[in-house]
Amino acid sequence: MNLETFKWDVDPDGIAHAIFDVPGRSMNTLTGRAVADIIAITKEVATNDAIKGLVLSSGKASGFCAGADLGEMGDRAGGAEKTKKSVDELKKEQFDAGFSLNGTLRKLETCGKPVAVALNGLALGGGLEVALAGHYRVAANDNPKLQFGLPEAKIGLLPGAGGTQRLPRLVGVQAALPLILQGESFTAEQAKAMGVVNELAPSSETVARAKAWVKANPKAKAPWDEKGYKVPGGVPHKSPGVGQVATMANMMLASKTYGNFPAQKNILSCIYEGIQVPIDAGLRIETRYFINTQQRPEAKAMIRSLFLSMQELGKGANRPAGHPKTEFKKIAVIGAGLMGAGIAYVQAKAGIPTVLVDVSKEAAEKGKQYSVRLVEKDVSRGKMTKEKGDALLALITATDNYDDFKGADLVVEAVYENEQLKAKITKQAEAVLGDDAVFGSNTSTLPITGLAKASKRPANFIGIHFFSPVERMGLVEIIKGKETSEATLAKSIDYVLAIRKTPIVVNDSRGFYTSRCFGTYTREGMEMLGEGIKPAIIENVGRQAGMPMGALEVSDSVGLDTALKVTRAMAEATGIDLQADERTNFLAWLVEDQGRVGRKAGKGFYDYDEKGKPSRLWPDINKQLEIKIDECPPALKKELMNRFLVRQAVEVARCFEEGVITDARDADIGSILAWGFAPFTGGCCSYVDLIWGIKEFVAEADRLADKYGDRFRPNKLLRDMAAKGEGFYDRFPPAGTKAKVAA
Repeated sequence: MNLETFKWDVDPDGIAHAIFDVPGRSMNTLTGRAVADIIAITKEVATNDAIKGLVLSSGKASGFCAGADLGEMGDRAGGAEKTKKSVDELKKEQFDAGFSLNGTLRKLETCGKPVAVALNGLALGGGLEVALAGHYRVAANDNPKLQFGLPEAKIGLLPGAGGTQRLPRLVGVQAALPLILQGESFTAEQAKAMGVVNELAPSSETVARAKAWVKANPKAKAPWDEKGYKVPGGVPHKSPGVGQVATMANMMLASKTYGNFPAQKNILSCIYEGIQVPIDAGLRIETRYFINTQQRPEAKAMIRSLFLSMQELGKGANRPAGHPKTEFKKIAVIGAGLMGAGIAYVQAKAGIPTVLVDVSKEAAEKGKQYSVRLVEKDVSRGKMTKEKGDALLALITATDNYDDFKGADLVVEAVYENEQLKAKITKQAEAVLGDDAVFGSNTSTLPITGLAKASKRPANFIGIHFFSPVERMGLVEIIKGKETSEATLAKSIDYVLAIRKTPIVVNDSRGFYTSRCFGTYTREGMEMLGEGIKPAIIENVGRQAGMPMGALEVSDSVGLDTALKVTRAMAEATGIDLQADERTNFLAWLVEDQGRVGRKAGKGFYDYDEKGKPSRLWPDINKQLEIKIDECPPALKKELMNRFLVRQAVEVARCFEEGVITDARDADIGSILAWGFAPFTGGCCSYVDLIWGIKEFVAEADRLADKYGDRFRPNKLLRDMAAKGEGFYDRFPPAGTKAKVAA
């Protein structure tokens, strides 16, 4: 055999040992070459009489296998390229390709020789599926990072190498469903309790234990190949309880995904159908569903954005080259309110000494108490030891003295959105900062170039926009002003990566990228409200479109008073007559006349309970507005969903045309992580490129513009892209790569 990704030996007892060890990588993945090696190993074990059994293990300290190579899979996802082959020929070709690993693992499982797998670290996705095809699994019990799981559903796929068939046959349908539908991971101890692994042992002993089992069990079979085998808990058509589980799972799935995630629907069908037939038929069923799922545009979109782009940006792909990496020794946060307190916490959690400054020592200490509460909660839940919690809190110094952050590498200003106040803070901070220190303003709407006028060194001034709650939100939007230097940008990206968040980079403008585009969702909800559409319809359709909240609830969360201020400020800047704007007048009535400013006050569009959760839509919303539409047939639902998503995507295109954003990855990841744009689409750019197609999107936007107004009208950029057949990833590819030229 000529193996490239496995090391191979056979001991004197005839026990073959295949060590998975992809050259040049820190983690094994199932590349095309690795699959070819597994096929060769299977053939050798099955046909060589001198081989009495097989042990599979890993040569990587990180674990056995992280799953499929999603770079390769992303290229194949989303539909086939143009071909002259017939539909039947294409289907057969796709099935044969999709079944290659699945069929091979079944041949290994039924080769008549025992197969054991030694698992020293993580086994995820296809890695766990390979392990499940063995007859016996030994897992390390001394590796705290070891985890097992089938996470494919999180990126729009389903397990395609036996996972939907073997796991339910091992642990039962009821236990397997959440693990596969939600992609939940589990520990070695949990795996042993469920029966996913057969034995726990120290890492240094896993291979020896696996070999010992192989020698002792020359006639091993998989449980489902034994006579009289029954699925734990039964199967749907024979067990009323399991049938009820499947029915309830279908209902819960519909209520959570609204049919937007094809992978989850196909997983449920795949398990339900496959578990009722012999495993060989079940594996063929799985492959058909796998291909169906893989060929959906949602799969390509989710793989590209939620895995590949997230990984790239999480490693600093948008960082300017040629600047040394910054190791942060001290960072100051000015403003100990909710945002500043959250920023201080994530810095300290990352091990960075933090100075938290406010107008008084008492105010600063109050801000530090936010970290105290978070630490106490984690300690009480066993997520953090008291010693680690104390060490984290010791890194935060609460003060009212600016001299305390002398020597800081970076300052994050998180005070109220007021230009005069921010200017004052900038001057106070710069009086004690070193020449190389970066000043970052956490602002969501105020232009950075304007704020930098208060700075004596605007090249070191940059926008660092966090999202609330800081400790839970994974994105930071970095905004370059006109004079911001590349060195400052590089240091800011280093900072975001140091606090374990994902940075996107945009250029300066009012509202920047995220706040500007996010606002179109809430404003479209207001437009619908003004048209007389029942508020409950607006909210339900927003969620069904894939947004995390209805548009009115989002407005409440931001604060209706804030929305009113921003609306008036932007109107003043752009010359809009607010007296003639009915939507603004309605918002002013709600905020100023009724005192309903949103979630923070317990009342806005919704009434809120004592825990801050919405209890009901306020019945009197329509005192000022007449309800004209109180039913939502399918055609209206589709129309409203399109309005919500197309409106946001059109604004994203305007940001590209104006140079606010320049990389499609930043746009997609920003839209998902910042304001929750429908994740199944892969983000705003992928929504246009893959879910619609550029020409179809432009036609739909024109139709909506003719019917509802020019806010939907495609800009010149979109029309030019449609004429050339370009998508956003063609026109605005990752930094450092050339844009594709359309044929």
